[in-house]
Amino acid sequence: MSQPSPDAYEQGRGMDAHNAVMRDIRAERSETYDPTEPTRVWIDEDNTPDGVVNSLTIILNTGGCRWARAGGCTMCGYVAESVEGGSVAHEDLMTQIDACLDHEAAEADEPAELIKIYTSGSFLDEREVPAETRRAIAETFADRDRIVVESLPDFVDREKIADFADYGIATDVAVGLETATDRVRHDCVNKYFDFADFEDACAEAAAADGEFDADVGIKAYLLMKPPFLAEPEAAADMIDSIRRCADVDGCHTVSMNPTNVQRYTMVDELFFEGGYRPPWLWSVAHVLEATADVDAIVVSDPVGHGSDRGAHNCGECDDRVQTAIKDFDKRQDPSVFEQVSCECEATWEYVMEEETSYNMPLAR
Repeated sequence: MSQPSPDAYEQGRGMDAHNAVMRDIRAERSETYDPTEPTRVWIDEDNTPDGVVNSLTIILNTGGCRWARAGGCTMCGYVAESVEGGSVAHEDLMTQIDACLDHEAAEADEPAELIKIYTSGSFLDEREVPAETRRAIAETFADRDRIVVESLPDFVDREKIADFADYGIATDVAVGLETATDRVRHDCVNKYFDFADFEDACAEAAAADGEFDADVGIKAYLLMKPPFLAEPEAAADMIDSIRRCADVDGCHTVSMNPTNVQRYTMVDELFFEGGYRPPWLWSVAHVLEATADVDAIVVSDPVGHGSDRGAHNCGECDDRVQTAIKDFDKRQDPSVFEQVSCECEATWEYVMEEETSYNMPLAR
């Protein structure tokens, strides 16, 4: 049986068969990327505990997620966009930050209240983002109201959060939990940690919230319809997962996002062979409507909606349902879904009644 690379701390974790397949798929990548340029940057609006605010989203180009380098999650192709060699110098990372600030200055009327920083891995992993860089970034954005940084639960601790909270910045750590069901996370997503580890990260954030003047919390990222789950199973898992996350002290926001088919992933291989269909947008609306009563902000951002590789319905109603989802994100009002309908909803209802893991997908 194959083993992850010896220098990966994940050795022995996860499903080794999944890791072996994922490493083979990722080895097909041939692209290279400039370590001085961010992967992406854009201006948007986000719903936060302080209300809907303008946001600047930054995806830093780092050496990539260390779990992905061991094999990694079945649906995630972001490591394919990372810099070769496993690390990026402090100076290069700060050059990326400067480029993002230049973009904001050119595209936004005023500085965004919310800064969101992702690395396609873990911002709090000091192999990806050194402590020196983390502190410099905290200083750079010390005049903003709130910052979100992404991390696996392993790296969430008060000392790292303090780099931001000491400036009085409300600080949220976004954790890619994917699901509250350990078996689904392990066997379908190939992610090594347990829900208990997420609860520990929330407890660390809650403790930091009581220690600093700035608000500190956790934003849970969930994945709708990982491979090997039928549509009704995926929807039921999301409803249960949102409720369980909302019940954890320290978790104030749940972002439930449908799987999109990314290159260099197991999901891409299954999709190519006809064994995977991204979730219906009706399923996204169904889950949001069913969990609108929880004590947390619940949002969704269907990337690639309306395309074969993203969450989609029939093609005729996709934009209307997506608009309703974005409206719900801001208003948290499930009545927005009463304003959209389409004949394809009957097909979706049939799929929800009849699709199983051994006959999927029933419809494209």
